[in-house]
Amino acid sequence: MSRTGPASASFQKLGKNVVPNKDIREIGGQAVWSVTSAKPGNGVELLRDGKTDTYWQSDGTQPHLVNMQFQKKMLIQELHLYLDYRLDESYTPSKIAIRAGNSFYDLKEILHIDLDEPHGWISIPLKMEREGEHLKALLLQIAVLSNHQNGRDTHIRQIKVFGPRMDPIKALGYDLSLSRDVLCYAYAR
Repeated sequence: MSRTGPASASFQKLGKNVVPNKDIREIGGQAVWSVTSAKPGNGVELLRDGKTDTYWQSDGTQPHLVNMQFQKKMLIQELHLYLDYRLDESYTPSKIAIRAGNSFYDLKEILHIDLDEPHGWISIPLKMEREGEHLKALLLQIAVLSNHQNGRDTHIRQIKVFGPRMDPIKALGYDLSLSRDVLCYAYAR
């Protein structure tokens, strides 16, 4: 697996189970999901059903697109894909591009990723060019550019989108050096 594009961080295989970091939260439920095409019975809803034995299957010419539109600009930290070359073979993506923007008309490609027979969860950090800065976008798009063995249609089993978890005390701008007595009343029980 290799990665090219403006971002320099690498991605990693997570295997069968995805154990998210405590500093991130899943924000995919806040998006409206769409795809360019789908075989009957294998629609976009299967990308978010939480089951790795179901999959979205495209139906048509490449590139195959998965779009995630948010109602407001979101900070996006990681993208997790569940792919399984052992089960899907020629339907498994081998080259994908990640694009982001405010609408379909201003999408910019932020990553280009080559996959070599992936199996399990793959974590893709989405950092901006400046170190430590997260991607901020209204629209996130995954473009499947090619498949293994020159396959035409594609299978993606699951997609999860993660953003940073914000500390409510820090977000309000309060001093964190409060005494323990004060902090015990700072959170709802």
